[in-house]
Amino acid sequence: MSHMLGLGAKFPTFSKKAVVTLDTEFVDITNEDHIKSGKWMVMFWWPKDFTFVCPTEIAEFNKRAGDFADRDANLIGASTDSEFVHLAWRNNHADLKGLKFPMLADTSKSLAEELGILTDGDKVAYRVTYIVDPQGIIRWVSANDLSVGRNVDEVIRVLDALQTDELCPCNWKPGEATL
Repeated sequence: MSHMLGLGAKFPTFSKKAVVTLDTEFVDITNEDHIKSGKWMVMFWWPKDFTFVCPTEIAEFNKRAGDFADRDANLIGASTDSEFVHLAWRNNHADLKGLKFPMLADTSKSLAEELGILTDGDKVAYRVTYIVDPQGIIRWVSANDLSVGRNVDEVIRVLDALQTDELCPCNWKPGEATL
């Protein structure tokens, strides 16, 4: 694995195809869209479509899509599969039919490579989640091994903490005092 981009780094420039609906609607998503929106971005990567841990995570992120929207955060899912594979998986898997966020296709693997999140052998993405601020700076990175699903509550908790713009103690939850 190459060096993983971390805290304080500028999120790389990108322009990728993404699936946004259940028919064949593909759109281009760019880092410029993110910056222009003035919102936060939460981008979560999974290794491969049509695998087993991934749909549980994607379904959970989808269930919580409104929570991200309420926090002015654009939620984007991503893998190195093509937009056509994403579409087939969405059409094929009951839990993925009503997705409220785009599935980004990093078919060339250029973005995953720049982020430094590709596995050595198969060159698939690790389960990595980025929280990027409205200026395009990475403010949080969480990386899981391929076999371990992530905790969506923790992603939302960290997003809340970052958005307070204050010092948040260990195990801080929204509504609690900051330091």
